[in-house]
Amino acid sequence: MVAPRLLPGQERGAAALGDAVRAVGPSARVLVVGAHPDDEDTQLITWLAKGHHVETAYLSLTRGDGGQNLIGNELGNGLGAIRTEELLAARRLDGGRQYFTRAYDFGFSKSAEETLKHWPREQLLRDVVTVIRAFRPTVIVAMFSGTPADGHGHHQLSGILAREAFDAAADTVRFPRSMTMGMGAWAPRKFFRGAYTTPRPQATVVFNTGEYNPVLGRSYAELASESRSQHLSQGFGILQNKGVRFDHVKLEALRATAGGSVQAATGAERDASIFTGIDTSWSRFTAVRLSPDSRSALDSLGGAIAASQRALDVFDPQRVVAPLATVARLAVKARLGFECEEKGIAECAGELGDLAVSLETLHRRATEALLQAAGVAVEATADRERVAVGDSVEVTVNLFNRGRAPISYQWGVLEQGRTLSRIGGASAEIAPDSSLKVKGQLLVDRTSNPWWLTRPRKGDVFDLVARDTIAGVPAVKELVIGEDRVATSTADIRLGIAGTEVNAIVSPVIYRFADPARGEVHRPLAGSPGLAVNLEREVEYAPAGASIDRTVQVRVVSALRGVTDAKVTLEVPTGLRVDSVSRTVTVPPLGGATVVFRLQGTLPAGRHALRAFAEAGGVRYSAGYSTIEYAHIRPQRLYREAVTTLVSTDVKVPASLSIAYIQGVGDNVAPTLRQLGIPVTIIDPAELPRLDLSKFSTLVVGPRAYEANESLVANNARVLDFARRGGTVVVQYGQFEMARPGIMPFPITQTRPADRVTEEDAAVRVLDPASTLMAGPNRIDDRDFRDWVQERALYMPHTMDGQYHTPLSMNDTGELPQDGAIMVAALGKGTYVYTTLSFFRQLPAGVAGPARLFVNVLAADPRAAQGAKPPAAVVPKP
Repeated sequence: MVAPRLLPGQERGAAALGDAVRAVGPSARVLVVGAHPDDEDTQLITWLAKGHHVETAYLSLTRGDGGQNLIGNELGNGLGAIRTEELLAARRLDGGRQYFTRAYDFGFSKSAEETLKHWPREQLLRDVVTVIRAFRPTVIVAMFSGTPADGHGHHQLSGILAREAFDAAADTVRFPRSMTMGMGAWAPRKFFRGAYTTPRPQATVVFNTGEYNPVLGRSYAELASESRSQHLSQGFGILQNKGVRFDHVKLEALRATAGGSVQAATGAERDASIFTGIDTSWSRFTAVRLSPDSRSALDSLGGAIAASQRALDVFDPQRVVAPLATVARLAVKARLGFECEEKGIAECAGELGDLAVSLETLHRRATEALLQAAGVAVEATADRERVAVGDSVEVTVNLFNRGRAPISYQWGVLEQGRTLSRIGGASAEIAPDSSLKVKGQLLVDRTSNPWWLTRPRKGDVFDLVARDTIAGVPAVKELVIGEDRVATSTADIRLGIAGTEVNAIVSPVIYRFADPARGEVHRPLAGSPGLAVNLEREVEYAPAGASIDRTVQVRVVSALRGVTDAKVTLEVPTGLRVDSVSRTVTVPPLGGATVVFRLQGTLPAGRHALRAFAEAGGVRYSAGYSTIEYAHIRPQRLYREAVTTLVSTDVKVPASLSIAYIQGVGDNVAPTLRQLGIPVTIIDPAELPRLDLSKFSTLVVGPRAYEANESLVANNARVLDFARRGGTVVVQYGQFEMARPGIMPFPITQTRPADRVTEEDAAVRVLDPASTLMAGPNRIDDRDFRDWVQERALYMPHTMDGQYHTPLSMNDTGELPQDGAIMVAALGKGTYVYTTLSFFRQLPAGVAGPARLFVNVLAADPRAAQGAKPPAAVVPKP
């Protein structure tokens, strides 16, 4: 598990210093609102944040948990963790900040009305209002129109909530401070719709993101494209094109004055800037009532900021150190006289609230620029990667002064969870071209689970824990401060630079080592159970009433510093027996051991729990973690109890069934087939010309495999030939590539957006009750369409060649019937099946009916392609 590589857009040296110094001064803020990771307009965010140093943030209603995954097999919470990190990687490039609400992405939705069956409207609106009140944007830009034209119910609702929150954030009657985590009222000045849903001729402001920045050495469009390309799980890697590139926004509503009433835009506005008519300079605070000391400091800031800009010399950074130190010192002094600041920045409202946030941003930016100009580097490293909860770890902080003037170390604090630890060592001066090493013991008080997964979801919203208080009100601090400021571990170091005290904050604390093949590797410090206990899967199938004889591996990984003798126990449900209920294993320090149990017996139909735990030193451990690691994002650990749900299914599997399986994306289907007793061999599509496929009854192509694998496209003739020679080919859903000539044996058409059935409980009509797909080896009835998750089918063909036989029909409420859930065609001596049913979601989730139906699909023969379509037999909506 490695930290993400430094991206080209994350500049260092002269480019970083120049950008940082120029960011000292601007005080406007813009909040962009969308529904998912990858909905944001990175061109807009980069142009604002990097081009004009506007404090810019993106609020995504969800973490994208319900999407597909092009880079791995993670879905649901795992995918949400990946896409969260992809957004943070994007923000590190484009300079934006990042917020979320508590909404869980439950999958594609066709309307705002359908979406609101899953998300409580007032709760989501309250989250959006809370973020607005915390961030205090001057301008809000909604990515979507809030109308059916948005094409996705989540998109539509994000546009509706953004507009409603623009008004509601200022309404203390509807949303008193107690309802928004202590955040007081805020009245943004302008509300725009983004380019996604606005034709350029209707735009209020048009701007060229292709403008070249000589300090960064690239245009904002190029940098934005690199930011966009962090969404690799969604296949959004794009070219970084040079040249003119226009973006735009359209004004919809505004407050003509600060705190004034909301007015509708005329539609005729054509402005040079999104801030036209709004004073975003520091002079807007001239009339704010302050103490004499605060007023003096505030009035001096303009000159100090200008002096720092004039002093910038990238070849002699020391020249700008003293001016930046002055800006940082004045920003602190200006805030000291705020009576509301003594209770916390959330207490400051109106113009004073605007000033408080602007000064906080100014101080942060001035500090970042000062540290760079002074040549200060701070490293915080732990002596190991994993630390048991309740244990401590030694952290070494190295302070480097690579500048030309002395700096001083004052004190330091380490933080993880809710524990603070003082760093040892007396205050000391650090001369130029020298360093200081100080150490501290960091107590680890919690696991490093993504914070929003601490508790199980409530329906389709995360159950967020209010561990903190803001202005005396319980608050979810992580939602209020923004995801980019959530830290799993931190070293906070107080330094003296040019007569000014500033804090250098390093997060996360890392374990650092050299790998001969990769060079320097960073792994973030991780809190872990003393013994992490892992079962391989959360869900497994077992045929009901049939003899079970399988092995179960229990992996025990230690975060303890000594050799541990652990007693590992496997608890099995009634009907099963294990060769040894408990075994003792010796686990090396910070190492792991695997215990293999043999499971035998039979189970009745239903869901049964298999539990593992380990005992050592009088402590019982029953949870473990899975790791998520990709080169473009920070590594993640997802913790869960060591429980496998055994889904015992009444399923009949033909003895002749033998599967060759080509993996798709986000594809966990093959392991579930093995659990049902079906022999499965994973094959590489690049090897298709050389493989002997005659030993297989069925060749299965995983979801979106044609999109992800060029070798499969190149060798598709071999796939079709397998059917022509008498085999069965089963292809799971693809996207628009499936309509390309030569992919399927007979043509289909598709629409944009694609046809889907998103209601997981939509009624299913059996068009051909006599179809062998419905009759055997498992007789399919209404029970097999119960308890489906997220959706029925996706990317369904709009029309299809008459060679395809379609035994099923379904549709969402109020829509036309869709017959493309299962399409069967005779091909030569064999059978070709294309299915858009979401087997890739249902089988890993352990839904019984889809497993029975998929076995029938795998066993299809040419008879399944025969038969007319009699009047539909309706399987009622469960």
